[in-house]
Amino acid sequence: MTGWTDSSKTDLPAPATLPADGMAAMAAPPVVPMPPALRFVASARRFFRWLTRTEVILSLIMLFLMFYMIIIPLYRMVMTTVTWQPRDVLSVPSAEVGGLTLYHYVRMLTGALSRIYMFTPLQHSMVIATGATFLSLLIGGSLAWLVIRTDMPGRKLVNQLALIPYIMPSWTLAQAWLVFFKNRLSGGTPGVFEYLVGKSPPNWLAYGPVPIMICSALHYYTFFFLFVSAALMSIDSNLEEAGELAGATRRRILRKITFPLVLPAILSGVIMTFSKVMGTFGGPNILGTPVRYYVVATMIRGSIGVGDKADAFVLAIVLILFSLIIINLNQKLVGTRKSYETIGGRGFVAQVSKLGNLKRVFLVCVIIFQILVIVVPLGLLVWSSLMLQDGNYSLSNLSLQHWIGPRGTIYNHGEPGVLLNPKIWRTAWNSIRLALSTAFFTAIFGIFIGYAVVKGRGTRLSKLVEQLAFIPYVIPGIAFGAVYIAMFVKPLGPIPALYGTFMLLVVVSVADKIPYSSRSGVSAMMQVGRELEEAAQISGASVLRRFRAIIFPLTSAGFVSGFLLTFITVMRELSLIILLVTPDTQVLASQTMFYIENGDGQMANIVILILISIVAVGNLIISRFRGGSLKKGLGM
Repeated sequence: MTGWTDSSKTDLPAPATLPADGMAAMAAPPVVPMPPALRFVASARRFFRWLTRTEVILSLIMLFLMFYMIIIPLYRMVMTTVTWQPRDVLSVPSAEVGGLTLYHYVRMLTGALSRIYMFTPLQHSMVIATGATFLSLLIGGSLAWLVIRTDMPGRKLVNQLALIPYIMPSWTLAQAWLVFFKNRLSGGTPGVFEYLVGKSPPNWLAYGPVPIMICSALHYYTFFFLFVSAALMSIDSNLEEAGELAGATRRRILRKITFPLVLPAILSGVIMTFSKVMGTFGGPNILGTPVRYYVVATMIRGSIGVGDKADAFVLAIVLILFSLIIINLNQKLVGTRKSYETIGGRGFVAQVSKLGNLKRVFLVCVIIFQILVIVVPLGLLVWSSLMLQDGNYSLSNLSLQHWIGPRGTIYNHGEPGVLLNPKIWRTAWNSIRLALSTAFFTAIFGIFIGYAVVKGRGTRLSKLVEQLAFIPYVIPGIAFGAVYIAMFVKPLGPIPALYGTFMLLVVVSVADKIPYSSRSGVSAMMQVGRELEEAAQISGASVLRRFRAIIFPLTSAGFVSGFLLTFITVMRELSLIILLVTPDTQVLASQTMFYIENGDGQMANIVILILISIVAVGNLIISRFRGGSLKKGLGM
């Protein structure tokens, strides 16, 4: 022992000079590094546990589907614009089909035809979108203020009527405008205005940018009405009263308090309205084509029609870039702040403005406006459909020929009346099953995306799913339809070419509506507490049982709301599918445009009325299930 002690003293310092941390290090057992094989096994187990979590599995499945339905089509569209196409050999004999080239961009952006095919239509689209957005803001914002912040009588009725234009197809007002204002100079037959007044209206009133802007605004003002209404309902009147007590004028209060609080809602309406009008096809085709007032959407359809797919895709990419610019401007104007505090802990007060003797005047004006927007257009379409000969609006010209007339007459190119026409019944069935199929799949996707985003909130995977689901939102409808021509005209792996099939319409409609369904799904899932599912999981319930017994019943209202919104939008959708339909996959919306372009205006008007009737009945039936509504579907 003595020898051992002496040996230790020669090797170690005295205990008094040893630092405290050194003593702890000596007392602690040595750390033995884990062998690489064990580290790999532990990492693999952690990864497997993460990978088998329900929200991770759903996120990966949704990522795969959205990558296939969104990213791959966009990639193929871009590749088409930078490669030589078979049609290019006609103008450039040395072109090698499939080789890389900037030929299409040079021709569309700098060539001799760029002004005709690109810049003039783009200028027209921007003029129409800007004018329609401003008018929509004026109409929708004013109605929202009257309904939410005044004592005008009949506000509940006005609130319901303000949503009806959104249910109607966007080109309904354009067709009604054409029935009323068309002239012999461009339309061939007189409209109701010329019949009643005896004088032909000028071309600027009958066709071109003015009527397109007005008709677009009368349809899309619903966005501003919904967004501004929601913002006004959340503003505490104490904020405005505090400004009054401080001596601020009404104008200063509006500028410094009310307007900043409503600004995010206004900008949301601007984004939706501007992007929708930029990509809309129906109204510009009806009111612009007769006077050769072309917009980007009609030019895309024209280029596809003559086989210039690459040039059409360049136009589509330009539309997408403009939408991205508008989104970016919105973010810069609002800033990084996503919301404004308008409800404090002292209690919420929402006082209405007293209109006094003017409240009945405002009510009459609003009712007259709704009659002009809803009743008059539908009445014009009904009246026109009963005219045996187009342009003759006398009572002696009344006939049911276009409704139930026999086949083989001199009218409607020999087709029977709409109600006796098998083609119309087939297109009606196509519309219904397309809307139902799309609504079902998007509502399911919305719940799954909502679950993946909410349960995995804060993770990179969750953010990626949410961002990818947003991409179709910034792509105008006709551009998104053009994307799918590029993708499905050829087989993609084990999936055959879908162009010309009904399945293609379902796939493109589902992909286009993912942003809306995901928003409804996230909103619904935010209301479901984690403890409910955790309790079921502890009790041994499987994933499918938890979805069936807890998740789906608690989110069914969001499911129905998303289903309703998708059903309405798909039933009246035209811009998205106009490039993809064939005679066998024709739907009511595209059949309407076919009749209009073929000169069968009365037949087109009847198809529009049938389409609106189906949408109204579907809206009524679906809304009865668990409180689904258009407002809920839009996230209001």
